[in-house]
Amino acid sequence: MIKAIAMIADGTEEVECLGVVDILRRAGVQTSLVAVGGKTIVSSHGVTVTADKTVDEVDFGDADLIFVAGGLPGTRNIAACKPLINGIKQALSDGRRVAAICAAPALVLGANGFLKGKKATCYPGFEDNMTGAQIQSSARVVTDGNVTTARGLGCTIELGLELVRLLIGDGQADEIKDKIQF
Repeated sequence: MIKAIAMIADGTEEVECLGVVDILRRAGVQTSLVAVGGKTIVSSHGVTVTADKTVDEVDFGDADLIFVAGGLPGTRNIAACKPLINGIKQALSDGRRVAAICAAPALVLGANGFLKGKKATCYPGFEDNMTGAQIQSSARVVTDGNVTTARGLGCTIELGLELVRLLIGDGQADEIKDKIQF
């Protein structure tokens, strides 16, 4: 069973997160919505979301994919989570997948040096935080090695499908793409 962790916190962009989670779950990826702080968060647009688990209840080493959504102040709240940052560091060292969208590629991955030498994209205006990255400013979704980044909300479906393609294969990604009329 392929396992994924999708991180949320107060201020997370809910559609970026839940859109990717939806596509991963459609593909059969066991995806846990994991919250920083309490199990219930309020998104950047005032939507209340209840996570499956909190950070204290999860083993980052058990995930084939760690995904971080954007949104402010959610991305900053997630970036301050030391267990997550350590989990991402270990995942990358182990060759497991990490993905981020919107401000998260910059404020979580780039700010912690995880993008050095990698092609990546982020929400326009956050490029200064993409430490060492080869910024692909016009790209919507970029995969370089085991790191996938996306620009923002409008790229959510593409990001989800890319992750399915990488984790399972083209056939499953194409099947979901057809089913959701994308």
